[in-house]
Amino acid sequence: MKEKCGCKREEREEIFEGKWYAHPPMRNALIAGLLTGIAFGLAHLGVIPSAAEIAIYITAILLGGYHWSREGIEELIEEKEIGIEILMMAATIGSAILGMWDEAAFLVFLYGTAEGLEEYTYAKTRHSIRKLLDLAPKEARIIRDGKEVTIPAEELKVGDIFIIRPGESIPTDGIIIKGSSSVNEAPVTGESIPVEKKEGMRIFAATMNQEGALEVRATATFEDNTLSKIIHLVEEAQEQKGKAQVFIERFGRKYSPLVLLSAILLIAIPPLFGLSLSQWATRAVVLLVAAAPCALVMSTPVAIAAGIGRAGRTGVLIKGGVHLENLGRIKTVAFDKTGTLTKGKPIVSDIVALNGKESDVMTLTYSIERFSEHPLAQAIVKKAEEGGLKFIDITDFSALIGAGAKAKIGDRTTYVGKPELFEELGIINKHTSIIQRLMNDGKTVILVGSEESILGIIAIRDEIRTHAKDVIAELHRMGIKVVMLSGDNVITAKAIAKELNIDDVRAELEPEDKIKAVEELEKEYGAVAMIGDGINDAPALARATVGIAMGTIGTDAAIEAADVALMADDLTKVPYAINLGKRTKRISGQNIVFSILILAVLIPSALIGIMSVAIAVFVHETSELLAVANGLRVAKV
Repeated sequence: MKEKCGCKREEREEIFEGKWYAHPPMRNALIAGLLTGIAFGLAHLGVIPSAAEIAIYITAILLGGYHWSREGIEELIEEKEIGIEILMMAATIGSAILGMWDEAAFLVFLYGTAEGLEEYTYAKTRHSIRKLLDLAPKEARIIRDGKEVTIPAEELKVGDIFIIRPGESIPTDGIIIKGSSSVNEAPVTGESIPVEKKEGMRIFAATMNQEGALEVRATATFEDNTLSKIIHLVEEAQEQKGKAQVFIERFGRKYSPLVLLSAILLIAIPPLFGLSLSQWATRAVVLLVAAAPCALVMSTPVAIAAGIGRAGRTGVLIKGGVHLENLGRIKTVAFDKTGTLTKGKPIVSDIVALNGKESDVMTLTYSIERFSEHPLAQAIVKKAEEGGLKFIDITDFSALIGAGAKAKIGDRTTYVGKPELFEELGIINKHTSIIQRLMNDGKTVILVGSEESILGIIAIRDEIRTHAKDVIAELHRMGIKVVMLSGDNVITAKAIAKELNIDDVRAELEPEDKIKAVEELEKEYGAVAMIGDGINDAPALARATVGIAMGTIGTDAAIEAADVALMADDLTKVPYAINLGKRTKRISGQNIVFSILILAVLIPSALIGIMSVAIAVFVHETSELLAVANGLRVAKV
């Protein structure tokens, strides 16, 4: 983002090293205001002579204008651009030449104060996410040579083993190697509900351990952990400009020199026709103040910075102003199915006992499938273990590639597998209606039986994410069309879409097919948001108006591919992000209209001579601060 008021990033960060009034630009402006007030009061009381009054005004002007005038000169020399600061310098010098020392000092005071407040507000909004660093502990207890040693967190290295006790925050990312607990991941994901963690699971910097003691192997240094990445991403995002901001900056680069030229012409031309130089010079000074487009230039950056910062604190990373603007344009949301609308983890949904009890069906299936690594087999194993079932000893286990498995239980061979396996055995016909019904519901059907009969049917399906149906209903209430783009088969995709009340479903798509689908949706409805769970959806994420990656903790590929990254698998953040984009777009629009109206009033008033320098400065700076305050409302969602 172009530094509108010339304040470098390092200088803005100084704001947070002390009180707001201790920031040099603000402090100097306030002192200049105090000196201006003293000189004005003493002069009107007749206490000091005119020369002393002017000396105090000059001191106030030099002190209060040092920072912003220096930045204006640097911009002129280094970038060959005439900025707002040059206009204000010209107005100050013009007022002084005309003998309006009090007006010149008043201008410097008000402009300096407004710029200082604006810088503080903007920097506070832009860098508030850095407060998250305070949640990470400054020290870590590591195991070294069999002993517990406390070291600064910044010295943690990948591979170090560190200890986290109940109630302590976690210094960096790692994998649990011993212990279990619940961890509050709100600083990283925005989720307030603690997550259960056990050995082999990942934990993240600045999250809070709540119960058990943990031994963790560090997977990232302090400077490269998840929290630091979030902060870096948000700060990078706030550097990127939206389309409206780019347009305004281009406009400003042409507009400011035009204003300066107009002021020069007001001084040069009227005297040629016998008009008063003093009168028209005053009007030129007022024009320089009145026409400076401060409020217009700040109309969008503050709103965008506030929006991106707010989103980052709730676990939604928006990678630039243009993406935040585009979220406000979304007409259609296209969801990937597996891993996005569903959890990507199959679960047992139905158990149909055809001969005996459901527990008998599960026990037989479990006894065979526990030897398989297939995800469907693992779903059956998990269901059986959750139900406390005990397996039966088997012999002669054999995997049937692409069909299932078989084994001997006692002296009987038992089969577990797809319906096609039992079709080959010739014993499926009388159960086809049940099987077809389950398959029409988008479920995968597993049968268990012998060569003589089918004992039971187990249906497995991908688990739909919590709140998925509510999120889609919310999108519908917002007037947004919802589409599913899936690589899964048509029957399964349509079953999920029907359950979630999705408007349109397109199945059996390859990655390139998803790109075509996004392009078709964009032509038909307008701006499209594509939501996927990782690199497999990267082409469509990149092609969509806005690409949104799900579950991106530790998934660098997903963050890189998408314009927006959700740090938790929380679909409720999708309508939140779209609403934030709409709010930002609306408030930015309000600011632009307001700023243009102010200019439309001030410029003619300056030209016809019905406004003094003091009034012009007051109205100009007040309008700028109002634009900033309105922009900050974006964060209040």
